[in-house]
Amino acid sequence: MQPSETPPAQDARGTACAADTGAVPGAADSGAAASAADVPASPARQASAFASGDGGYDVLVAGGGIIGLVTAWRAAQRGLRVAVVDPEPGGGAAQVAAGMLAAVTELHYGEETLLGLNLASARRYPEFVAELEEASGRDTGYRASGTLAVALDSDDRAHLRELHAFQQKCGLSSEWLGGRDCRRLEPMLAPGVRGGLRVDGDHQIDPRRLAAALVSACERAGVVLHRAWVERLVVRGGRAAGAALADGTVLGAEQTVLAAGSLSGRFAGVPQDVLPPVRPVKGQVLRLAVPRAYAPFLSRTIRAVVRGGDVYLVPRENGELVIGATSEELGWDTTVTAGGVYELLRDAHELVPGITELPLTETRAGLRPGSPDNAPLLGPTALPGLHLATGHFRNGVLLTPITGDAMADALATGELPDVAKPFRPDRFTGAGASTASARDAAPGSARPLREGLPA
Repeated sequence: MQPSETPPAQDARGTACAADTGAVPGAADSGAAASAADVPASPARQASAFASGDGGYDVLVAGGGIIGLVTAWRAAQRGLRVAVVDPEPGGGAAQVAAGMLAAVTELHYGEETLLGLNLASARRYPEFVAELEEASGRDTGYRASGTLAVALDSDDRAHLRELHAFQQKCGLSSEWLGGRDCRRLEPMLAPGVRGGLRVDGDHQIDPRRLAAALVSACERAGVVLHRAWVERLVVRGGRAAGAALADGTVLGAEQTVLAAGSLSGRFAGVPQDVLPPVRPVKGQVLRLAVPRAYAPFLSRTIRAVVRGGDVYLVPRENGELVIGATSEELGWDTTVTAGGVYELLRDAHELVPGITELPLTETRAGLRPGSPDNAPLLGPTALPGLHLATGHFRNGVLLTPITGDAMADALATGELPDVAKPFRPDRFTGAGASTASARDAAPGSARPLREGLPA
């Protein structure tokens, strides 16, 4: 799995940045979420909010993580007047994510439809990166270095063989290697590695640099960044009409995009039957530094299943090594635990014994936005004027290019492209009720989000 694709990071106050978006809080109780009443604002505040000239923005994106930012950037390129609301655009999940672009090695049984979307986005990545780097003037850390998934014992080897057969059945490109060939590619691997899958098409990017580039590209494209908290969605005349900020300011918009990651399922002001069925899934991630004397330590991403748990090691060009990740259904908890750190280091050490010599520089925990089918929710909802771009779970960074393109199509034309239509929000019936139940059961769910829940 790919926990650091969408989890939030702990900030200096001990709270967590919102998964997949920087931070977009709203009232946490179900009554507030069910309310669709207009939010009053003073004439002065409304006047400042509608300073764009004729009543507001064409598009207001609630959430400034990589999904919200790419949506805003692509929409602005279509000539739409766009604003993003987030207290820290480019923060949140991007500060934690590993950045694996792993359409092939992320394949899971029963996710063949999602595979099509993942592959379509992976194909767009080189062109997307080139365009973004030119538009922003920033490097994104994109590397086409490939992935090696390895097996440590006979059970792991059998599992990997089955996965290889499944990949071939799906028409994917992967090469089976013996243990000796794996170690020839990556000499730091443990002598006990029994075999592996070489996938040259699974690449990586640095999500922190990706987020920074998207912020710059948005600013250069004329996107207005409101560094503020969202209090709730504004609904007028039976349609979404923008958002109210925590200070009472109202930002009007013809169309509003909810891109708040795991917080999307508890966004205040959204009618109950429209709330997306998104839940938080915790992941813990470690960062180590590779001294120059040890370089090159690893040349590509290494993945494995150890004792039934997934672990990956992602080497960066700057000498950083990212290790992840746990998967924990613990509501809104974002505590870094001794057990989580121990398990990651133990499993990574079995793969690459030399990691014990590396400095441990960072430990983080955050929340992926999980959905019932592990796939994103994209496009228009039953509430006119409201769109969703959330629920990306393990694949938020991978799906960034295609999410931006699909959402721009939906916002500019009213229609999703064919590749994204299977991921419309209306594929879930009664989603609002199930989400409310999960939300009410979550630890601390009765408190306002900006008072200690993911920020």
